[in-house]
Amino acid sequence: MCVLAFAWRRHPALPVVIVGNRDEFHDRPTAPADWWSGHPEVLAGRDLLGGGTWMGLSKRGRFAVVTNIREQAVAGPERPRSRGALVRDFLISGLSPAEWTTTVDPDLYQGFNLLYGDLDDARYLSNRDSRRESLDPGVYGLSNHLLDTPWPKLVRTRDRISRCLESDAVPVPEMFDALADRQTVPDDELPATGVPREWERRLSAVFIAGDEYGTRASTVITINAGGTATLEERGFGAAGLPLEVRRFEFSISRRP
Repeated sequence: MCVLAFAWRRHPALPVVIVGNRDEFHDRPTAPADWWSGHPEVLAGRDLLGGGTWMGLSKRGRFAVVTNIREQAVAGPERPRSRGALVRDFLISGLSPAEWTTTVDPDLYQGFNLLYGDLDDARYLSNRDSRRESLDPGVYGLSNHLLDTPWPKLVRTRDRISRCLESDAVPVPEMFDALADRQTVPDDELPATGVPREWERRLSAVFIAGDEYGTRASTVITINAGGTATLEERGFGAAGLPLEVRRFEFSISRRP
């Protein structure tokens, strides 16, 4: 279960801000954020099991992040592709966001949400939602249902990031503070997503500190109006133990 806030053209100095937690089983093999050897223009972590990634950006100013849809399993043919392939495929593509959208076969994947774009166009795509259109300027929240579904953790994260963006100098440390929120939600405010109440309660925190499953990484991505991109990733182990911090900064190139 993941949560993120995406600010698109909401702050005059930072047209792109992506702030999110990746939650996953701690034994799933993962590589931290780095430049990809096979695609040196791509900066992202790697899911070493599925071959894709959950969040990343490129030297050409392309960005993407995916979350899964939490839903009951439905009998039928197995989907052959990892949802992380969507992020990978967009980041390495030379197509515009609008053109790339037409190449996606949503039936190849389990339920997903994808936020993606470049400095000219930001989009949302889900195979559980009919919307396939550009996003207006604003601050959006995403967890494991549709865009801006008002789960408490989503609303709390989106609102805190919105407040951060009210400052002229956007406070990145405060964005990480928003991602570090371990407060769970009262039972009468929990969403009903089909898991036992104990799990529903545990998953209601923005930051999940579990022994087997929990927040593996907190990431803040920004692209400023001058074309400078930053990605800072803070890794975590079981029980929320802090691990490596990685930070990258580079200039966006518009060249193909």
